[in-house]
Amino acid sequence: MNNTQNHETQQKNQGSMTYVYLLTLIAALGGMLFGYDTGVIAAAEDLLVTRFNLSSTMEGWTVSCALIGCMIGVAFAGFLSDRFGRKKVLILSAIFFFASAVGTALPRDVATFILFRMLGGLAVGAASMTSPLYIAEISPAKVRGRMVSINQFAIVTGFVIVYFINYFIALQGDQAWNEQIGWRWMFGSEALPAILLLLLLIRVPESPRWLTKQNREDEALEILSRISGSDHAQSELNEIKDTISQESGSLRQLLEPGMKIVLVIGVILAVLQQITGINVIMYYGPKIFKTMGFKMDIALLWQALVGAIMLSFTLIAIWTVDKLGRKFLMIIGTFGMGLALLSLGLAFFFENTGSWAILFVFGYIACFSLSIGPVVWVVLSEIFPTRIRGRAMGIATLCLWFANYVISQTFPMMNDNAWLIDKFHHAFPFWIYSAMCAVMLLFVWRFVPETKGKTLEEIEHFWKR
Repeated sequence: MNNTQNHETQQKNQGSMTYVYLLTLIAALGGMLFGYDTGVIAAAEDLLVTRFNLSSTMEGWTVSCALIGCMIGVAFAGFLSDRFGRKKVLILSAIFFFASAVGTALPRDVATFILFRMLGGLAVGAASMTSPLYIAEISPAKVRGRMVSINQFAIVTGFVIVYFINYFIALQGDQAWNEQIGWRWMFGSEALPAILLLLLLIRVPESPRWLTKQNREDEALEILSRISGSDHAQSELNEIKDTISQESGSLRQLLEPGMKIVLVIGVILAVLQQITGINVIMYYGPKIFKTMGFKMDIALLWQALVGAIMLSFTLIAIWTVDKLGRKFLMIIGTFGMGLALLSLGLAFFFENTGSWAILFVFGYIACFSLSIGPVVWVVLSEIFPTRIRGRAMGIATLCLWFANYVISQTFPMMNDNAWLIDKFHHAFPFWIYSAMCAVMLLFVWRFVPETKGKTLEEIEHFWKR
């Protein structure tokens, strides 16, 4: 009896971390589908080139068209999440994920395929912003970095799952079978996790911060009590209300003195995360490994190992981001990324693309996953004011997806350019991405503040000061 009473007292004082983890994992399924949807193209890309006889420019467009959908999704998701709630936007994303999976599996021509890939991009864009936003707003400050990092872990899990599924689908037939049928199964397999996300989202509550903004304080207090404990819930609610009362709810608030720097930092971080080259490896990995001289089945296996490494080092980031801090992880990780990309470029330049080149790719992925992969999403989910967090994060995420589009569209154009191949032997793009890592390192060191252990309200007050 005493043990039961002690447990109830502890729950009253501290809330239920089990409940926080449960909500986080459900929301992070949106991140998992983000990774699944964007990663499925890696194995299918080469098959689509042959199936539809695509040029280098069309190859880039077939891969990057989804990113146009992502930008549109982000542009609308910010407004919709502030207007109708984080939960409803996630539900809409799940529906779009399902429709895209079915549509990209059954197209008769490349135009139809591109249309449904862009629909999937709408879902990815909305989920990429709304999932970490929701998680940040239901997580206590002491574990918020870890909780938001779980979303990045889910994104990586989506990549890993689809890489292995693609690998095993490819093994079911020869090259001709994969060019006709295999790639359809690769895209269609996304329908099952999309249905799972839709069913689970029906049971989750809305964000307490969004509910407070809508004057639904009783509902917000009930959720905060389960999250933080009833003893702390009322004081947390009062802090949220006080912060909201000082906000205008307009994006013009970000142009006020002390606030402009928030938007600038958010946008630059988002862009730099992408132009350091991560999605070149995630989308074109098998193509890069084939350039090194590996056959398609081995290239797909290497790509699956890329996902496994990403998963492992994202776990390390999750357990260290609230201990070592956001800034420290970004600095050491970005330095390692730049060094690995510089070395990979040298390996291509001197045409020494054996085991060392593979290790450079793996090292780059490990450093990214330990640092700016999860940590940039943590920072973006923390730094904006509550009332306009959805729209402000939407702007930063929109810029992120635009940078992703530029990188994805231009890589095959640089990699297949005869003049660049003659001069640099496929090294040129990797040296460009390495230089961007140097820019990222200097920017984080000089301009990004540490937010470890601070509540969202404390972070907002810091900018105002």
